[in-house]
Amino acid sequence: MAVCVAVIAKENHPLFLRTMSPEEELKFHYTVHTSLDVVEEKVSSLTKSSNDPRELYLGLLYPTEDYKVYGYVTNTKIKFVVVVESANNFLRDNEIRMMFQRLHVAYTDMFCNPFYNAGENITSRRFEKVVENMMKQD
Repeated sequence: MAVCVAVIAKENHPLFLRTMSPEEELKFHYTVHTSLDVVEEKVSSLTKSSNDPRELYLGLLYPTEDYKVYGYVTNTKIKFVVVVESANNFLRDNEIRMMFQRLHVAYTDMFCNPFYNAGENITSRRFEKVVENMMKQD
């Protein structure tokens, strides 16, 4: 179960950020922002080693005492960050990958909307529903 889901633009500003509790939104803004350095480092190391340039899942970016932060980057350099509770030992790496794939498909569907302008904040109800379902899962 995700406690925070964020979509970050290529220029590193948030397009979407949703948390389980709105009171903690500022804390998660900070957590997501600090994870961007690790994302950039992993992306640059992936391109140098180029074992599989299509690999979009970055894996665990960093753990904290309470949370684990995972990352995913699209071919167009849009970054997805998902924060889960550290106490949740039931989530496996494969399930995290599936969460990112669902998020990527929802983002692609939203982006294909002719009324969406690239770089704007995401306000799609369908996209928000996918994110809410990711936060409800257990």
